[in-house]
Amino acid sequence: MAERSSEVAVAGMTREEKVQDKIDEAELEKIINDSPGASEAIKQIKDGFKQFKTNEFDKFPDYYTKLAEGQSPKFLVFTCSDSRVCPSNILSFRPGEAFMARNIANLVPPFNQVRYSGVGAVIEYAVAELKVEIILVIGHSRCGGIKALMSLPEDGTTSYDFIHDWVKIGLPAKAKVKAEFGNLSDEEQRAICERESVNLSLENLLTYPYVRDGLANKTLLLMGGYYDFVKGTFSLWGHNFGIKPFIFV
Repeated sequence: MAERSSEVAVAGMTREEKVQDKIDEAELEKIINDSPGASEAIKQIKDGFKQFKTNEFDKFPDYYTKLAEGQSPKFLVFTCSDSRVCPSNILSFRPGEAFMARNIANLVPPFNQVRYSGVGAVIEYAVAELKVEIILVIGHSRCGGIKALMSLPEDGTTSYDFIHDWVKIGLPAKAKVKAEFGNLSDEEQRAICERESVNLSLENLLTYPYVRDGLANKTLLLMGGYYDFVKGTFSLWGHNFGIKPFIFV
């Protein structure tokens, strides 16, 4: 009897899902009719998910069944929100392998429970709860956030509601680049700062107590990376800044 009830429940749920699908399709049609320009974007979303479901989700059911029970990623990855920089693509991360944090210029602010609680929550959860083994901060070529940082007026004035205030996290990196490479062109300085801001973020990570504990206990590793999408290269280095970068071509 219990088994029969279960079958009815599953059957009912299936019918409900089918109805929901029809409702969703009708809603999508309405959106497309109201905004004709959205049709290509919606098609890309639908086709993209169908491709993922066919080639990944349905192809590896055991893997996704295990993921449904919980996550245990090895990496916490900080990277830029830039649409040209997607860690899952450039480093071939599968779902469940990397806990992600993306923001303008891939900056990690110093520990501050009031001002940067969102970033702090990501770090605390990844390290204290998920027990990630590696925190990787990835910078990249032609970063608009670093360009905004390097062009900040010296008098501290800003022309955006949020962008300039956020990139000010990188001011120590900018100061170092200006002091050591002020003779270079603006473009060359920006390229150097794209890497130096990664080192600054690695330093800032050391202000989080759970990160320091992980390093002391040798359960955590900090690494910097740099993706050059012009040359198609990826560089990797350790948090002590003295290691010569490994460059993957």
